[in-house]
Amino acid sequence: MLVALRVKNFILMDELELRLSPGLNVLTGETGAGKSIVVGAIGLVLGGRASAEVVRPGASEAEVEALFDLSARRGHPALAHLEAAELGTDEVVVRRVVQEGGRSRAYLNGRLATAAELAALGPALADVASQHESVALSDPATHLGYLDRFAHLDAAREAIAGQVATLEQLSREAREIRERERSRGEREAFLQFQLQAIDAIAPRADELDELHAERRRLRHAGKLSELVQSATARLEGEEGGAAYLVGRATAELHAASELDESLAPLASRLAACRADLVDLAAECADYAGNVLGDPGRLAEVEDRLYRLEGLLRQYGPTVDDVLATRERLAGELASLASAGTRAAELEAEMSARLAPAAEAARALSRARKAAAERLASAIGAELASLGMGAARVVVGVEPLAGLDKEPAGPALAVDGARLGPSGIDRVEFLISPNKGIDPKPLRRIASGGELSRALLSLKRVLAEHGPACLYVFDEVDSGVGGAVAERIGHAIADVARHHQVLCITHLAPIAAYADAHFVVSKSDSSAVTTSQVARVEGAAREAEVARMLAGAKVGAAALGAAREMIADAKLALAAPATRGGQAPAPAPAPPPGAAAAPVKPAAATKPKRAKDR
Repeated sequence: MLVALRVKNFILMDELELRLSPGLNVLTGETGAGKSIVVGAIGLVLGGRASAEVVRPGASEAEVEALFDLSARRGHPALAHLEAAELGTDEVVVRRVVQEGGRSRAYLNGRLATAAELAALGPALADVASQHESVALSDPATHLGYLDRFAHLDAAREAIAGQVATLEQLSREAREIRERERSRGEREAFLQFQLQAIDAIAPRADELDELHAERRRLRHAGKLSELVQSATARLEGEEGGAAYLVGRATAELHAASELDESLAPLASRLAACRADLVDLAAECADYAGNVLGDPGRLAEVEDRLYRLEGLLRQYGPTVDDVLATRERLAGELASLASAGTRAAELEAEMSARLAPAAEAARALSRARKAAAERLASAIGAELASLGMGAARVVVGVEPLAGLDKEPAGPALAVDGARLGPSGIDRVEFLISPNKGIDPKPLRRIASGGELSRALLSLKRVLAEHGPACLYVFDEVDSGVGGAVAERIGHAIADVARHHQVLCITHLAPIAAYADAHFVVSKSDSSAVTTSQVARVEGAAREAEVARMLAGAKVGAAALGAAREMIADAKLALAAPATRGGQAPAPAPAPPPGAAAAPVKPAAATKPKRAKDR
């Protein structure tokens, strides 16, 4: 359950701490007071989109923090998520901070988290039903998910999704190979041409640096010969050369060592130096004699470099890149030779995997068709309890079409139906709101009030199956009034037997069922309008319900009607939860003298539209 919601500088709220109770929490208030702000704050901590508009004027950032207690829900999906993230605990603290520029930070149990992580965790924490979702209910794309959730088929659908993903990957690979095979001759000729271009030059890994060094040496051969010959002369000149002078010094030290033996090592070292100088002179002489070498070698080096640089421009920028390209081309050429065999292997594997996937899809389809009848019956019973007793609901399960509409190639097929990640079925809810009318799609026949009641019926049917800790009903009572409003209140209260519920409403018969009643008000006393939320009990709560009945002018009759409405709601809640279309409780009778009072039942429960909030 949602234990506490703390808001700071969020839209019109400067600071708020809302502590919810188990059961049904109702949020009411005048039009425009800011009830939707609370829903927006909950949506933000569930991973909703952050924007600069949520920051209260004059503040640098907005902050929303929510504390969820999961201690009473062992095995809850949110606990598994926390344990996987090494945040395992019975409590979840989610915090979002939004800066003036719209950038946001998210925290999960004190650790930085992404909005995507919150969005993944959000459905396990709260289920938000709004007028927008009522409209979404008319979209058949959402219906299969509702049916699978009702029948506990989510795991089976996910298993099929994994099988289909593997099949589609195999199909893509086989299709690509077959396409390459169709143009195999042309591709092989092109690959061979490229390989021949590289092999004709046959580059070596370190060759480029060696050729550049050789070209530089050949270009400056004359200068090199002149310099090295001069060095040779200085080393071995007969009178002034280094080797001659060191030889003289060696002889003198040798003579001195005969007088003092301690000089013998120096004489030996100097003799070794003279031998090195003689060797150096010989090597320099050889270099000077050979550096001019073959006059045609420079042309050969220039030509080799030109051809290598051409390869580098095409396959480079380095020789290693050229060699890697050659390996890739050779590998592709070899694969083309075995393309037919590989495609056949992939197709055989796909065929082997398709059989169990097809059987799983058929089993899932059978389960859906069986569950569809139960779901249709359950929704119909709930609609009857909400004042649509003549309504007939059909949950249609049909083969998934579109075999000839796949842009990437033929679709996977099972018994003539397309096999997709969700199986081979499409699901659509059909409704006949009145007798004698054939069931038609919700999007074509349901009014706004009927859509709201259909959504509430679904939520009530799924209340015992859903993982969410908190159900939020954001004015799903739109378009209804009178006795139906009281029935909707009882239905929402019945959902609250299984889950904590927060309901935003303008209808007094719904507010009367609250276990905890909160009122949103607005103040213009400061420079920026401020919204506040306060819990009301006793006489204050009766006064708020009376305001919802009578409007701005609340008289004794309205207070009496409110008091009796709350008492009747308590009596209705004391009865066991009902199913099967029975009305949970009769509409409350008007108090004595109510007929003469300014409050009329029709006007008392006239719904307000969402845009008036």
